[in-house]
Amino acid sequence: HRLSRQVEEVLYPALEDFALDIMIGKGPSAQSIRINLPRFTLVGATTRAGQLTGPLRDRFGILLKLELYSPRELGHIISRSAGILGVPITEEGALELARCARGTPRIANRLLKRVRDFATVQGDGTIDEETAIAARRWMDIDELGLDELDRSVLRAIIEMYGGGPVGLDTLAAALGEESVTLEDICEPYLMQMGMLTRTPRGRCVTRLAYEHLHMAVPRRFDDTDNGQQSMF
Repeated sequence: HRLSRQVEEVLYPALEDFALDIMIGKGPSAQSIRINLPRFTLVGATTRAGQLTGPLRDRFGILLKLELYSPRELGHIISRSAGILGVPITEEGALELARCARGTPRIANRLLKRVRDFATVQGDGTIDEETAIAARRWMDIDELGLDELDRSVLRAIIEMYGGGPVGLDTLAAALGEESVTLEDICEPYLMQMGMLTRTPRGRCVTRLAYEHLHMAVPRRFDDTDNGQQSMF
């Protein structure tokens, strides 16, 4: 999604005719040289498919969507990374870290390195379930992977705006954060976990948010309304 339009224009003949058209010189003396390419397969990956231009996106023959990793899959990734780092880790410790990694290997590996430091200083260097939980709490991350900013968003909507709806800019001003920070970092995961919804009037929290924060659930949430489905 970061490709410039000039690069896209060069890719079109390469994708269709397996050739590159290169312009040499400027003005009336400019010449076009075609370089034939061997047959190839182009594989692209992006987290923002909507930012690709239509002509480029439509030239890909197969469009696939990758889902987030499950905690068990992330546990295998963490165990492998721990082996590379030379850190002893138990299966329970790896699974505990995987549960709060938001389904993303980058976050899982980042947590692993910080928990390794915690285990080295506060423990015997081994990452077991107890050490992982203590390190997670030390980093102010709960069992679902929500950090203090995520919980602050939910608490602000509940305590200051009665559960919503509230506009993004208003919420950002109340928290002293940039609206783009809340929109790009906090909201996607909170929505995946079913704790936050977007409405035409603004952001609203769901019943799951009240329950996760151990706050009294308003009467307007009946027994059949559980918000959105949790990612896990």
